[in-house]
Amino acid sequence: MAYEVVFGRQRLRRAHYAVAAVFCVHGAVTGSFATRIPWIQDHASVGAGQLGLALAFPALGASVAMPLAGAVSHRFGARNALRGLIVLWTLSLALPSLAPNLLTLCAALFVFGAAAGMSDVAMNALGVETENRLDRSIMSGLHGMWSVGALIGSAGGTLAAHMGSDARVHHALAALTLTLLGLAACQGVLDLRSAPDEAPPPRFALPPRSALVIGAIGFCAVFAEGASLDWSAVYLRDEMDSSAGLAAASTTAFALTMAVARLGGDRIVDRFGPVRTVRVGGVLATAGGLLVVFASHPAVAMTGFAFIGLGVAVVVPLAFAAAGRSGPNPSQAIAGVATITYTSGLIAPSAIGAVADATSLVVSFGLVTALAFGLVVGAGVLRSAGRDSVRSGVADAVVERLP
Repeated sequence: MAYEVVFGRQRLRRAHYAVAAVFCVHGAVTGSFATRIPWIQDHASVGAGQLGLALAFPALGASVAMPLAGAVSHRFGARNALRGLIVLWTLSLALPSLAPNLLTLCAALFVFGAAAGMSDVAMNALGVETENRLDRSIMSGLHGMWSVGALIGSAGGTLAAHMGSDARVHHALAALTLTLLGLAACQGVLDLRSAPDEAPPPRFALPPRSALVIGAIGFCAVFAEGASLDWSAVYLRDEMDSSAGLAAASTTAFALTMAVARLGGDRIVDRFGPVRTVRVGGVLATAGGLLVVFASHPAVAMTGFAFIGLGVAVVVPLAFAAAGRSGPNPSQAIAGVATITYTSGLIAPSAIGAVADATSLVVSFGLVTALAFGLVVGAGVLRSAGRDSVRSGVADAVVERLP
């Protein structure tokens, strides 16, 4: 069987659209799940504290399983691996709503997170390789498509909740629909195969040092993102004495700002480069944090949260892209960065709450502002070698099977 690296522009465009569709499907699962958490809580008969414990299990499952994604891709090829992992992810949507108690809910959410993490690594690795071959930035747009999918999934979930539908029925139908869409999208992604003489990656391995450094930038961005998403409404209500409607609008506006910025971020990255883009984004996020901390009116605080969203929107996509170019094993590096960012997303809400309990929410967002400034200081780690040299290194590690 002949193996050859193919760089046909038409096939690359098709691969770009296909992997973008996969990102959208992945986000739709998350959005569908998030909107039915209240129903799941009632069905499992768990209190707020128990629910908080259960919601830590997706991140735990993802952190444990993500290092396996590289071995799966090596064994089955990138396309087949993504096809299997995206099906596992979409079908796992049905599990949490079936859980009758806390123990089964934790187990279901652990599997749910493991499927999310492995498919996340697989699709980001393919996204990075597609970006390398296109020789232009696409990762911000891909993550923007994830945000679009999350908004679509949450819209469907909101409608289902408003109609009073059983989440078991809703999630079963959504899982089947998204599985079919995911399988269709996977048909067009690059069919990368490991070279015949390439040693398989270890099933579990510590992230390479390059991933740790790049992951630190992702940690700062995801911490600011998670804190703003989870606490912006509370901040406006408690610190600004805003109405519940205005407080909720702040969170929605932040999410929309993130999605729009990511969809348009690739043009900015192509023009100014990842380092300058992240550095300017860090300045925006730091300015936003300062506006939040010193706000005397709800409009000022909301503007601050919008600036934070604009500033951090493209950082994680660029961190994944930089990780994928940082060594001969893109999946392992991306898994390392993903583990760090998932950890940040896990601890951010509770860390903000702990600091607020000890001091105040204002001080908590002083911490967010300090981490946002870390983007300005550390943006240089995203500087990578030229795409041609990187591409040749990646090409040594993977080949594409001709149809």
